[in-house]
Amino acid sequence: MIWQIDLILLAFVLVCALASLMVKDLLSSAVIFGAYSFFMCILWAEMGAVDVAFTEAAVGAGVSTIFFIVAIVKTTRRTKD
Repeated sequence: MIWQIDLILLAFVLVCALASLMVKDLLSSAVIFGAYSFFMCILWAEMGAVDVAFTEAAVGAGVSTIFFIVAIVKTTRRTKD
C-alpha cells in the first residue's frame, strides 16, 4: 500500500463529494456521484479489499448512477430555474 496514492485518491473522493453537494444541476450531481463511487472503488482495490471494490464498482458506480440518471431524465421540472 502506497500512502501517497491513498492520499491522492482520498483528495479526489473529497472533491467529488463536495462538488456533488454544491452543484445545482441534478444530472451533474448524479454524474459526479458516479465519479465518487469510481474513486472509492479504486481506493478499496488499492487497499486490498478487491471484493468490496468490485461491489462498489458494480452497485455504486454502475447501477446506482444509471438509476439516478434515468430517474432525473424521466421527471419534469415545474419551474424554469
